Amino acid sequence: MRMPVRHRPALDPPGVVGTARVDRRTTALLPRLRPGDIAVIDHADLDRTTAQALVDAGVVAVVNAAPMISGRYPCLGPSLLVSAGVPVVDGVGPDGLAAIEDRQPVRIHEGAVLVDDVPVATGRRVDAEILTTELEAARDGLATQLETLTHNSTEFLRREQGLLLHGLGVPRVGTRIAGRPVVVVVPSHDLDSELRAVRTFIREQQPVLIAVGRGAETLRESGLRADIVVVDAGADQAEVPSARTLKAARDVVVRADPGSGRTAIDQLERLGLRPVHFESAATPEDAALILADAAEAAIIVGVGMHATLEDFLDRRRSGLASTFLTRLKVGPRLVDASAVPLLYAGRVRPRHLFLVMLSGLVALAAAVGVTPVGQEWADALVDSSLADTLRGLLP
Repeated sequence: MRMPVRHRPALDPPGVVGTARVDRRTTALLPRLRPGDIAVIDHADLDRTTAQALVDAGVVAVVNAAPMISGRYPCLGPSLLVSAGVPVVDGVGPDGLAAIEDRQPVRIHEGAVLVDDVPVATGRRVDAEILTTELEAARDGLATQLETLTHNSTEFLRREQGLLLHGLGVPRVGTRIAGRPVVVVVPSHDLDSELRAVRTFIREQQPVLIAVGRGAETLRESGLRADIVVVDAGADQAEVPSARTLKAARDVVVRADPGSGRTAIDQLERLGLRPVHFESAATPEDAALILADAAEAAIIVGVGMHATLEDFLDRRRSGLASTFLTRLKVGPRLVDASAVPLLYAGRVRPRHLFLVMLSGLVALAAAVGVTPVGQEWADALVDSSLADTLRGLLP
């Protein structure tokens, strides 16, 4: 008699499996990502904002052709990915990046990228121990970065002294800003939470809302409308708000590098918009701050902006000088969104007045009750209540 053969179920191969989404420009890749994808990028010194966007997109792994930490400064992105449980492989190089096809099913295991169990690219698996060692070494490079920042700041001030010192070249917009509070919204990984922190301030003070790039979309999703949208002429299409959002704004300002031409202006005009040209080497968010400051805003609340040294250096390196000098320029007016709940408790409401009045009446009654007259009133009130009670009991 032949005994039945019991087949063991096939074991899943080790590693992480997903669809590869490949693009050298991380900003262009982010809108294409879907949960379960494997992001394949070429992004040295991954910043925290981009890393958070990758986590929010639901990627199951990240493959980087460049090193996650080059050693120039302690970038914040790799630690965020690892702490979120996303496997990270870096250093696969340009050849490895070219060998991974977009939308191709791949498997990541022990630093190797496999297609049909055949390695097509090999890098290094980045874990918490490697991050600790390399971030500590990268902190030694901060001094060099600060020296470079000092040099770049001097050059930027020389080129843009008319703008920073005298407001020359700042365009006029139709929105009235003078004497009004202004909220500048910049895309960031924690923008939603910061918007919630200033929601009461926005509702009660009715400030001018200036959105930078995709920050206008976040405002619209929150039920708010940007009064002014600042668009970067050199930005990827994924960083530009939709035509619907731009048309809803009162003013659209296009920040362009000096001598870059009117290409971005012409594109927006074909959509039926009348954008304002702002020619400056400042970053788009710095242009928004300069615009509000030059128009004599009463106060400027920055939403999505961060002021710590590590966050400052972790941002786009080409704009460090612009950001540093702009903060000095608008310093007396600029307040971070995280400080608003501590400084602004909101307007006085009727229920607040009622509680104050009720507390005052209770305090007055207690004060009168301890006086001889008050005790006589209390005894008379008790005697009267007792007499009424006895009458009610008698037939």
